[in-house]
Amino acid sequence: MKQERSTRRRERILDAAFAVFSQRGYREAGVDEVGRQAETSKGGVYFHFPTKESLFLELLRTTADRLTDKVERTIAPYDDPIERADVALQTVLGVFAGHRTMARLFLIDAVGAGKEFQAELQRLHQRFATIIAAQLDEAIAAGTIAPIDTDIVGMAWFGALNEVVMRWLMAPDPGRLEETYPVLRAVLLRSVGVSEERIAALGEA
Repeated sequence: MKQERSTRRRERILDAAFAVFSQRGYREAGVDEVGRQAETSKGGVYFHFPTKESLFLELLRTTADRLTDKVERTIAPYDDPIERADVALQTVLGVFAGHRTMARLFLIDAVGAGKEFQAELQRLHQRFATIIAAQLDEAIAAGTIAPIDTDIVGMAWFGALNEVVMRWLMAPDPGRLEETYPVLRAVLLRSVGVSEERIAALGEA
């Protein structure tokens, strides 16, 4: 029972930290405010997370886990590897589009927070790139696309998506992030030799 209470309190702290960091940014966020929102003391926060940095790092890790899990669950029902790769891209873009403050926290605040946070972001990039590479490996095995270094392609695809999201975050009048996807899809799928007919079909799905 005591362990369960501790686990629930830790989860409340992470939920509160997400709200506070998203609203104020990493540098302006205060641990005392996280404690108030989590309905615990500042000392209670420090019991689970000895420093503000450790709290933010764990927040990045848990959010990255959730995002990766969501992508894997979303693509699982699809049989075609090219369609799975397409759905993976759409899923990540959709999550960022629906959570602009989270995207800013991940892609701007975390980059400026230090090397340890940048390393955590690189691990997220690698995890997503690995998901993409796995789908492209299957497409190569099926003869759908020509052989190519899928590890490099996976990183390049995530890099392109990251750049699109960053520009959206920095724009004074950003518009809808989802509207960028048809062009992004076409550019990325053409880069591995997917036919125009197949790209058009995915856009109509």
